[in-house]
Amino acid sequence: MSNNFLISPDVWRLSPAAPSAWAARWPKGSGKWAQTWCCAPEKERCQQAAEDLRKLGVETLPHACDVKNPADIHQVVDATMAQFGRVDILINNAGTSWGAPVEEMRLEQWNKVIETNLTGTFLFSQAVGKIMIGQRRGKIINIASVAGLRGASQEFQAIGYHASKGGVIIFTKDLACKWGIHNVQVNSIAPGWFPTNMSQVLIERNKDIFLKTIPLRRFGNENDLKGAAVFLASAASDFVTGHVLVVDGGQCA
Repeated sequence: MSNNFLISPDVWRLSPAAPSAWAARWPKGSGKWAQTWCCAPEKERCQQAAEDLRKLGVETLPHACDVKNPADIHQVVDATMAQFGRVDILINNAGTSWGAPVEEMRLEQWNKVIETNLTGTFLFSQAVGKIMIGQRRGKIINIASVAGLRGASQEFQAIGYHASKGGVIIFTKDLACKWGIHNVQVNSIAPGWFPTNMSQVLIERNKDIFLKTIPLRRFGNENDLKGAAVFLASAASDFVTGHVLVVDGGQCA
């Protein structure tokens, strides 16, 4: 019987931004690894993530890229195609936030969050999608958040983040409708509270409050997104598109 969760070692995955987080989260598929091209604004971050992945047996290439800059994106995509000839999986994982009351948030702060989280997802999807349409196959996984599913109490002031992740969710659904005819599946993962460089301080300050809202009474760890990522990247999800896979310990139940 075939294994629909297999990620072939011949598959090429392009993952813009935050590679260190996904270095821990991208798993083996039945003993074989997808080959990876990761990118972030600081190439040093990519190089460290690439080194970590190589230790696990993953062929990984680092590249500096600002997802707000179309020229950077096209450079990464062109380099990928020149070396490998195709892109099978795109994970849009760029993310940033800015905490400030709505009435005090400056336009440049709002724009930075929207341009990174939402516009960057559009630009990378557009550039890689053209290739996937030509290939007649491809998987796009957009990293959203449960913050995009609802608002937050007054104690948590990050309206740009909520708005951008809500935008990513609707973008995912609409793009799935547009590109389904080309056999390109577009889905998103909406994590709950996971300790990351961006969320660690907030979690530490509000640990008890957050845990009370999570039925499983714990935060996500580096293993909790692996199954979701493999499912959406593999043949197991070939008839799934436009879906938001929530991984939050029951927080939104």
